[in-house]
This record gives sequence, structure tokens and C-alpha cells, in this order.
Amino acid sequence: MERRTLVRAFALGAFTLTSVPAMMLAGCSKSEPAATDAPAVFRVGVTAGPHADIVTEAVKVAKTKGLTVEVVEFTDYITPDTALNDKKLDAAVYQHEPFLNAFNREQGTKLVKVADAVVQPMGFYSKKYKSVEDIPEGATFAIPNDPSNGGRGLLLIEAAGLIKLKADRGAEATLADIVENPKKLRIQELEAAQLPRSIDDLDVACVPMNYVISSGLSPEKDGFFFEDRNAPYALIIIAAREDNKDAAAVKTFVESYQSPDVRAFIEKTFQGQVRPAW
Repeated sequence: MERRTLVRAFALGAFTLTSVPAMMLAGCSKSEPAATDAPAVFRVGVTAGPHADIVTEAVKVAKTKGLTVEVVEFTDYITPDTALNDKKLDAAVYQHEPFLNAFNREQGTKLVKVADAVVQPMGFYSKKYKSVEDIPEGATFAIPNDPSNGGRGLLLIEAAGLIKLKADRGAEATLADIVENPKKLRIQELEAAQLPRSIDDLDVACVPMNYVISSGLSPEKDGFFFEDRNAPYALIIIAAREDNKDAAAVKTFVESYQSPDVRAFIEKTFQGQVRPAW
């Protein structure tokens, strides 16, 4: 039975991947030798939910190519990139490129995109309202509290015509950049993973699709007003480091992820909520 490592990361400084037991998901294939530069175990960081499920499916393909992959699940957005930079991971599949770029700027790291993964748009979710027109004055909104996804949430609220932001702020927008709020919305920031669990106490939450799926929310029943599927913030990427981006093991993992078998799994499992980006 395939198993995955779960890392619950609540504080950046408290995490060391070396404290997590290694759980190999698959052995090397006898029919095809592993790449000479391949690590004994190729570790891939993901967030729980669809990213973990999809990479776990890619594990099966990687096995036939001689690459043993371990899926390491995280409960936050920051720690996977930190672990990747510290060489505790070999790749990460959970973020969009603007988030990666912001992390590099803030942390002085050199993580890079190596391939496209999937498309999954953020949307409005509510147990009280079904359309933008239904949202009342003074409604309580929640957005993710990480920098780029918080700005992404604000852009979505602006696209709905509910607020106006300072020009040219883009995904770097913060609550301080709201210049017009005619409905006097009360916008608060929460950890992305907490958003689905907090919906009963909110009017509307801007929730990334991976947490929608992992929490059991339904885009059809609970969601409305979504990002355009071509939005850069909806495109999830596969990331590696500058020093391993061209490694044979990374290329083998990308080929495994972008395989017909994984495409078929995504299309069957997520029914359009998540779609392949290759």
C-alpha cells in the first residue's frame, strides 16, 4: 500500500524534514534503470488534497521509469519552499508562479519553475449567498493570509466589483491598498487551510481550489464567482532549485507527472475542478 508523509508545520523555524521518517512509496523498476544522478528517494513537497493525490498517482509512473518518489504533505504554504531550498525536498507541487517569485524575493532563494502542473481557480464560497448580487452591506469576507494569495483574493473581490484597489498593485495588494469599499465589507485574513472550516462563521471566503477539494466543499453547491481559468494565479507549477532543475531525476518526475496516466486520473477524479495544464 502506498503511503505519504504528513508534515504539520505551524512555525517556520520549528520544521526540519530530517525528523520525519522516510516512507518510500515505490521501489525501482527492474526493467528500466534509474538515472545515475537520481537520489535514493526523490522527495516531492505538496499540500494535502488534490496536489498530494495527483503526485501520488505520478509515483506509479515514476516507478516504471526507475525513480522512487516519496510524497511529503504539508499543512502550510511557506514550509515546502523552505524545505526545497534547504535540499530536504527535490521538488514541490502546490503553488503558482507569482507565489514562488514572491518567496524568492522575500527569502533570497533561487527556486525555479520547471513545468506546468494543473489549473485550479480560486472562487467565492459561502453557506449563505449564491451570487455577488446577494452579498449585503457589511458582509464579512475572508482571504488567505499569505502574501500572494491574499492579494489574489483581493483581486477577485475587486473583479466582482465590490472594492477598488490602488492601481498596479496586482497580487501584492494588501488590505491597506483598498481605496474604495462601498459596501463596507469587513475583510479578514486567515490561513488558507482554515478558510473552509471557517465558512460557517463568515459570509464569504476566497478559497484556493486545493483546499476546496480537500475539505469536501462543492464548487457547484457552495461556490460562485471564480477566477478565469487562464489567470496566472490559477496555474499551479512544479518547482525545483536552480542547482537541480536540469537533473535527470527532476526531468523523470516531470515526465511522470505529465503522463497520459496522470492526465486520465485528473480528468476522472476531479471532473473539471482541476484540469491538466500540459
